[in-house]
Amino acid sequence: MPQQSRIKPAPATKRLLADEPPGGSARAVDENVAAVTRALAILTAFEGDELYLPLAELARRTGMHKPTVLRLARTLAAARFLVRREDGAWRLGPAVGWMGSRYQAQFDLDSTIEPILRQLSAATGESASFFVFEGNLRSCLMRCEGTAVVHSRIRSGEVFPLDRGSAGRVILAALGEPGDLNERIRRRGFHITRGERNPMFASVSAAVRGRYGAVLGSVSTAGPVERLTTPVLVRYAPATVLAAKQLGEALGAMPATALRATWHP
Repeated sequence: MPQQSRIKPAPATKRLLADEPPGGSARAVDENVAAVTRALAILTAFEGDELYLPLAELARRTGMHKPTVLRLARTLAAARFLVRREDGAWRLGPAVGWMGSRYQAQFDLDSTIEPILRQLSAATGESASFFVFEGNLRSCLMRCEGTAVVHSRIRSGEVFPLDRGSAGRVILAALGEPGDLNERIRRRGFHITRGERNPMFASVSAAVRGRYGAVLGSVSTAGPVERLTTPVLVRYAPATVLAAKQLGEALGAMPATALRATWHP
């Protein structure tokens, strides 16, 4: 029986309670779930470099009417997830920062991951990143910028599909995803992509495995496609593979589930 790909469409929001709750209705439960989904859509609308977003822009990005966005934004502000400026624009609030710091705290970034990424970045002069994964997505847990003036524009916390870019593809291959490409990645131990996820950037990546072979994520060396030709990326592959091995040894005692992202965009 042929193996099935683990890349599947993201599931629709499911009903949390199968039975009708006492004193309420199944429809009310669905409406509550939808309200949470809409509130999360507002928080994840802050994906660019802007610090503040006007109400109209939040409505455009989320596809909701402005009165709905305003009502949800006020609720989020009461819980300190959003802050409203005098002119009516909104920014992320301190509660978001607190949750982000608690998420990162479980990885002991300063003493475990950062030194290895800095060493890799120093060896290549390019940006080095460590990605973790959950489902069909990968997120940049930590990143060290290269010494070059122009470098790839990925920020910690950004989320991408696993099947776009070398950092995601090496994770899929390490997880046993079928296919000729994944077989080649497994044999080679690294993968190179140029312009696959973003036409402006190229990268070489290697999967990070824990002590008992569990797939923990991937490490990537990335930069502008004009500078990182295929021969250059092949030259950077050994340093990237070494960094993946070092990260695996450093994080080996940690179960894979503890390294996976616990939130979804």
